[in-house]
Amino acid sequence: MNRILSRLRDYYILTKPEVNLLILMTASAGYYLGLRAPFHFSGLLNTLIGTLLVASGTATLNQWMEIPWDARMRRTANRPLPSGRVRAREAFILGALLSIGGGLYLAFLVNRLSSLLAISTFLSYLLIYTPLKRRTPLCTLLGAFPGAMPTLIGWAGATGTINMQAMFLFAVLFLWQFPHFLAIALMYREDYDRAGYRMLPRFDLDSRFTRGEIIIFTCVLIVTTTLPAITHVGPLYVASMLVAGAFLFYHSIRLAQGASRVLAGRLLHASVIYLPVVLLIMAFGRT
Repeated sequence: MNRILSRLRDYYILTKPEVNLLILMTASAGYYLGLRAPFHFSGLLNTLIGTLLVASGTATLNQWMEIPWDARMRRTANRPLPSGRVRAREAFILGALLSIGGGLYLAFLVNRLSSLLAISTFLSYLLIYTPLKRRTPLCTLLGAFPGAMPTLIGWAGATGTINMQAMFLFAVLFLWQFPHFLAIALMYREDYDRAGYRMLPRFDLDSRFTRGEIIIFTCVLIVTTTLPAITHVGPLYVASMLVAGAFLFYHSIRLAQGASRVLAGRLLHASVIYLPVVLLIMAFGRT
């Protein structure tokens, strides 16, 4: 019995549940913000189930593709695949079944657009972002596109369409990923280098360029979150966004002033707090 439970736990770890929590949160935000018809819990639930299945399959196949490189990093060497607790063939079958099942689930129980967006996310993450991690630091830029897609999947699940408001939400999540993931890259720079991942530019030995990037993207993100105020959102919305932005900016500045793993970790945690706060402000400010 313990062996079965241990195996199930390893399968669960392969799906990256901590990442899926973020995906479900942003997909839920997209669904709620896009909703114009009366709310139906079943619609949201089906959208989240399909999204979760595709995301879990994508995470599993991503780890299947990266077994040799994950084995070289301290932070990933004990994962189920590089440690040998789960065989590669099992992971491939699990990932494929989850991804295909999720795509079909969305197509038949939600709508075709949400399914198409989920499949596009799956393909771009595995076929573009994953291999580019070992080739160019631009992987973060290109990976931010599939990373922001759950917002559009949620929006499409609610409306069956995508409009400019949906793209605004997409832009917020797209920009948020830079301070978040560049902080991770700084925290685990040596580990990534050991595995051959090019998450940061080779010329940026003192990380000044990367820290500058973080500041720039944080500023653009803060400005972007206030843009709806130009048309229909009141001063309370703007003030709330600026307060949330000041919190993230403070930690970005601290990291820019003195590069250290501790400060990168604080920015990472700040970004995790910042995103749900911004989504809640958007939800309360919806007109």
